[in-house]
Amino acid sequence: MRFECVVRTHVGCKRKVNEDALLARPDLLLWAVADGMGGHDAGAVASALLVEALGSSVPTSSATTSGIKTPALAARIEAAAAALQGANRKLVAMAAAAGPSRTIGSTIVLLAADQNAYACLWAGDSRAYLARGGALKQLTHDHSLVQQLVDAGDLTPEAAAQHPNANIITRAVGAGPELILDRGDGKIAAGDVFLLASDGLTRLVDDGELLAALEEADLEWAADQLIETCLARKAPDNVTFVILKAHA
Repeated sequence: MRFECVVRTHVGCKRKVNEDALLARPDLLLWAVADGMGGHDAGAVASALLVEALGSSVPTSSATTSGIKTPALAARIEAAAAALQGANRKLVAMAAAAGPSRTIGSTIVLLAADQNAYACLWAGDSRAYLARGGALKQLTHDHSLVQQLVDAGDLTPEAAAQHPNANIITRAVGAGPELILDRGDGKIAAGDVFLLASDGLTRLVDDGELLAALEEADLEWAADQLIETCLARKAPDNVTFVILKAHA
């Protein structure tokens, strides 16, 4: 299996700092999106720390797609989870040093792959999707206040995106001393297209529009169109995403 990858990140129309970060490491068969929080430039520091930690989680000499065998998927996911736990400890310590009641953190969503399977880890409301056979499936479940309301039946999914507390997340790297990561696993088929995205994209572009973009033959063009759509809708947040297509 060969993986085609397209990435984009944009500060948006209202923010002065891009606090998102992304990782695209085909040599590690690892991709990620992080959406930082903490005010000023602390969110940018947090998201950058996460992708740096993930990029160092597997030795590059043992994870190439040509000539050298890639470590087992389970081993790479365990290494990524351990790297995120280490990043969590660093961010909690940074926040404590910055002052009382301070939080410096970041959402994270990552995808690791091998020739026929994938695994996702996430904390927060950055999402992973899979487009396959004309259908779009969300692989992650938001850790957010509005998602809790939806799960409890107190809010419709349509109303969630417009809710005044839609930006409140209930889990993130750096949010507290205990980091809990959720995980999802599945098989990969040729033609599968994955999307990892910060909420700056998913709050502005609905599932039908996402699917249409992911089904485009030219993913570079599709990525540009997604950015242009967000900007046309006044992009109040940073917009970051990774598109990944599996080829036989």
